[in-house]
Amino acid sequence: MNAISVAQKGYASTSAPTRTPRSVEYEAVARITHRIRLAQQEGEQGFPALVEALHMNRKLWTIFAAEVVDGDNTLPTNLKADLFSLAEFTRHHTSKVLARTASVDPLLEVNTAIMRGLRGGA
Repeated sequence: MNAISVAQKGYASTSAPTRTPRSVEYEAVARITHRIRLAQQEGEQGFPALVEALHMNRKLWTIFAAEVVDGDNTLPTNLKADLFSLAEFTRHHTSKVLARTASVDPLLEVNTAIMRGLRGGA
């Protein structure tokens, strides 16, 4: 190790970048959405992976639903109602996908829309 690399290491930031709740939510939705897409691309052989990813997605949306009904949640009432409705849709539609009577595409669309919202994009 030379003197320059020792100096750079000494002055390097020792803390992890600050993560906001919004960025944590975004990453969770993105990670699960990616897993759903990968499993979908594998077709029938990817069904076990799809089941696992959908279970994770359902758990995430259950957490979102619990958060929006919390009395301390400061989101606007209409947004909380919309998110709760999306959580219910996700729960119901996931059951259809697992029963192989519906496509996973609407769940991917919902998650993608949520990611756009969390990033502040259109």
